Amino acid sequence: MPIPPVKDQLEIIERGTVEIIPREELVQKLEHSHKTQTPLRVKLGCDPTRPDLHLGHSVILRKMRQFQDLGHHTILIIGDFTAMIGDPSGANKTRPALTHEAVVANGKSYFEQASKILDPDKTEIVYNSEWLSPMSFEDVIRLASHYTVARMIERDDFTKRHQNNDTISLHEFLYPLAQGQDSVHLKSDIELGGIDQKFNLLVGRHLQREFGQSQQICLMMPLLVGTDGTRKMSKSYDNYIGIDEKPEDMYGKALSIPDDLIYPYFELVTDASHEKLPEIRKRADADPRNTKHELAWILTRMYHGEEKANQARAHFEKTVIQKDVPDDIPEFTFSADSDYGLLDVIRETGFVPSSNEARRLVTQGGVSIDGEKITDPRYRFEIQTGTEIILKVGKRKYGRLIFRN
Repeated sequence: MPIPPVKDQLEIIERGTVEIIPREELVQKLEHSHKTQTPLRVKLGCDPTRPDLHLGHSVILRKMRQFQDLGHHTILIIGDFTAMIGDPSGANKTRPALTHEAVVANGKSYFEQASKILDPDKTEIVYNSEWLSPMSFEDVIRLASHYTVARMIERDDFTKRHQNNDTISLHEFLYPLAQGQDSVHLKSDIELGGIDQKFNLLVGRHLQREFGQSQQICLMMPLLVGTDGTRKMSKSYDNYIGIDEKPEDMYGKALSIPDDLIYPYFELVTDASHEKLPEIRKRADADPRNTKHELAWILTRMYHGEEKANQARAHFEKTVIQKDVPDDIPEFTFSADSDYGLLDVIRETGFVPSSNEARRLVTQGGVSIDGEKITDPRYRFEIQTGTEIILKVGKRKYGRLIFRN
């Protein structure tokens, strides 16, 4: 496919990115690539320390897929050598080394799952042991001579550990150099990574200059916040949504994210077009409940297909919404032509004595609609004729809301 004009590429490439170093050089590379119709070499390294991927991994993989769709050459590096060192990025202690057998097995699983996002026919797969393992001790010393200890200790995680008198093993200094050597060996034009990889990506850029190569562009993506709404998505924190999750688990976990993550998830881990994002942001603010259901359905469809997504929605409604709902609950009928706020509806059911009490229950998490807690007292219903909703107020008060003309 022909490589598109620079403006069209930048609109796609810059979506969701945190930082591009340096942007002006990226523009220059894209201009030359478009003019000559020569694909850029786009590199992404992964150390398969775990055999399973989650949506946090998908953020950078989706950016790589965008480069594929723009006609560029993408290289996925399976870090079978560097994973045995252990990347200290963000670590507060020395990471244990993995066996080569475990790394190879994890790498195979990684690529199988990554292929749900990447086009495997357009992905060059390489293993960095191919060029790192044959290096002699003399080669390593020569490589290390191109970087200073002062620059290395400037790295944020090294600085914190040094100040806290935590152990820093000498071999950890070799990890950024090994990753940088990947860039030199592959002559990469662009390296992708999470924002926590900034130091490593810049080392690759530095080493390319030292070896007389054109320097790579460092493109960094944000770290996806996990379902707990506070920390980055990680299996260690049990706040992850796995790419290989069962459909019903993926759907349910997506519904558990805080409302303020709805838009970032749409932007970073779905196929929502750039033109639709402003509308999605408005809907996420005005109607987070239904927008979150839309997000959960889209994510489940992306990885499991439409049929499984529909089944996951039905499963949620059956096992969660209807769970513990008494058979005989009062029904309340409202006009589908009117606009209702949550506090007004709660007051009209008679479940609370005043609007102030209704507001208190909502803000304290004591009100749910179809099994989901609603904590925004400004919540308004988006309804159609025939809509039925299960309202729970407090611990034991249930009502079936029916909207008719």
